[in-house]
Amino acid sequence: MATVELRFSAQPEHVRTARLVAAAVARRAGVDEAVLDEVRLAVGEACSRAVGLHRSHGIVAPVRVALNEEEKSFSIEVGDEVPGTGSVASAVPGVRSVPGPGGAEPSSDASADGEDEMGLAVISGLVDDVEVTSSESGGVIRMSWPTASATVLP
Repeated sequence: MATVELRFSAQPEHVRTARLVAAAVARRAGVDEAVLDEVRLAVGEACSRAVGLHRSHGIVAPVRVALNEEEKSFSIEVGDEVPGTGSVASAVPGVRSVPGPGGAEPSSDASADGEDEMGLAVISGLVDDVEVTSSESGGVIRMSWPTASATVLP
């Protein structure tokens, strides 16, 4: 269950709000202060990617962001409504690509794939635990970070 869930129209100006909310919820969840900039940047990149995909495919559905506080980790899921958006994830080192139900077809737009691959590469450089899933109903980027409760002191 999401601690906080955001839905916003696919407009670039809403990405900043998503970044600010993500950083605030991550701080409250116990994510190390030194990592908060990475959280903010990764969420910004994932949301910008989702906004770009929605706009380029003419999708009017909102971008979804779920911020989840778990016992020893904090995770963020950024979802889009574009079929097959996780198709390039397998080409990006450090990103686990998991096909969703129905295993969506790869995109045929080479320039969009290049931008998508670059965005995923940036995210994988910021976050150690990244998973991209895709299906016929859209894609999700799931990122997670350990919280202070996950750190065991001697």
